[in-house]
Amino acid sequence: MTQLLDAPPAGSPSPSVQAKRTRRPTLLYLLGAVTVALLAYLVLSPLVYLTWRGLTTGEGLSLANIASAYSVSGTPEMLFNSFVFAIGSAAVSTISGTALAFFCVRSNAPFKPLLYAASIVPLIVPGILFTIAWVFLLSKDVGVINVALRGIGLDWLQVDAFSLPGMILIDGMHLSPLVFLLMFAAFRATDPALEESALMSGATVPQTIRRITLPLVRPALLGAILIMVVRGLESFETPAVLGIPSGNWVFTSRIYEALHTYPIRYDVASIYSLSLLLLTVLGLLLVQRANSRGERFQTISGKGFRPRPLDLGAWRWPVSVVFAVYFVVVVVLPVAILLWMSLLPFYQAPSASALKSVSFANYGRILETSSILTSVSNSAILAVVSATAVMLFMSVVAWLVLKSRLPGRRILETLASFPLAMPGLVLGVALIFIYLRSPLPIYGTLVILFIAYVTRYLPYGIRYASSSLSQVSTELEDSARMSGATWWDTFRRVVLPLMGPGIVAGWVYIVVVSVRELSSSILLYSQGTRVLSVTIWELWENGETGVLAAVGVVMVVVLMLLVGAAYRLGAKIGVREF
Repeated sequence: MTQLLDAPPAGSPSPSVQAKRTRRPTLLYLLGAVTVALLAYLVLSPLVYLTWRGLTTGEGLSLANIASAYSVSGTPEMLFNSFVFAIGSAAVSTISGTALAFFCVRSNAPFKPLLYAASIVPLIVPGILFTIAWVFLLSKDVGVINVALRGIGLDWLQVDAFSLPGMILIDGMHLSPLVFLLMFAAFRATDPALEESALMSGATVPQTIRRITLPLVRPALLGAILIMVVRGLESFETPAVLGIPSGNWVFTSRIYEALHTYPIRYDVASIYSLSLLLLTVLGLLLVQRANSRGERFQTISGKGFRPRPLDLGAWRWPVSVVFAVYFVVVVVLPVAILLWMSLLPFYQAPSASALKSVSFANYGRILETSSILTSVSNSAILAVVSATAVMLFMSVVAWLVLKSRLPGRRILETLASFPLAMPGLVLGVALIFIYLRSPLPIYGTLVILFIAYVTRYLPYGIRYASSSLSQVSTELEDSARMSGATWWDTFRRVVLPLMGPGIVAGWVYIVVVSVRELSSSILLYSQGTRVLSVTIWELWENGETGVLAAVGVVMVVVLMLLVGAAYRLGAKIGVREF
């Protein structure tokens, strides 16, 4: 009888489960504290060190570094070039990317797969390779396109790659896929009924696009413009390859120069980095403000609709011809010129006589050059380890933000998203200041590159992890806890498997962008820690264009295979539609 009185009521959890529930808040707070500390170290410490280095001298807090940096000869021209380059490349990418997205989503133009390929492939090709390819297409003396234009008497159409307009055009073409992806979703989410009403009322297709379609997607379009201006400000590859030789300086090329002259100008590098960081943060705050006002333009409600293509009528085939030419210019020509260069011992313009020199010797040199093989190994290690660390860490952060009741949990998401405003070159400068004099033997090793990659790609990891976890109900977690499972067992055996497809998609994406990364790597590498992008940069500086092109072709093929795998995965789990 006494035993029956002492027994717990029917259906109540066992004492062991009750004890685990009692411990859970303590473990949750501990997990939250460790996560905040790690995120703050990765995200805030570079910002603190950069600010400290820029605003102090040997005599303490001072504005002397600011005066010194902005008194450097050519600074007004650098500021002018930076904004003209950013705004110009944003205009090129926004116009082309928005047009591609509209005609791909909302029109009955033929060859839509061709439009989609023209929009995505430039994003796969690393920026330095894309820029170098256009050097041999648009350089004043040997550029294939310029030579062809001179041959048919159209000299006035020539654009010199080593000029500010050439830099703007090349960078804009490379960034247009980002605008395409942003506007693709905006056009798909807009009810076409208003456009149909305009056409039935007698409006022409151009009038409908100008007065109905574009105003409906105005928030997304404004956001895309601001994002492209920010990306133009932080762009490094195009200003470095084309701007430094021609004297067209911008923020990023000046920062690079300040760290590669003797004596090294740490004061100039820090102040220019802080200035660039402030501009990018301001730009992204404006993007956030534009997105927050998007509700004024909502046209989708509980009433369903089925998007129907807009009939272009007589414009159907001319539009297709224009975008077929765009596909050839932006996709086929850069890849083709890289392939052509990779088959020659030295660059020669395409001709029948040059065909006699064609061989695969440059591809053989890849296997014979130890520095290239080392850079391939380093890139593979960094990409795989960084992507794994980011996705696992951000899965924990996403769970704390979305599933826990931890006070102030939104701070975690803010910290994880902040590196989106930090240009890669600025992060590299900050990490130099942190670890150059650190007692930890990190500088000059793969560890510092690993820290840079993890910090840079935290925002992408949190997006993939959050979007995947938001689709997972808490019922399964509750069932596991009721059965006595610990938080770690539940997270490892229930949550992570359910998030698996999204984690894998994010992992593949981070691997791809890690292999392409140059702006941080160029400041942090050492003799034994070269990565592929740095090797391509050094081959370019040494004039070894044949080997460079061979490495680039192999790199592009591998990246296309990875993106293709991620695309097929997205088709199965719905990431592509998201």
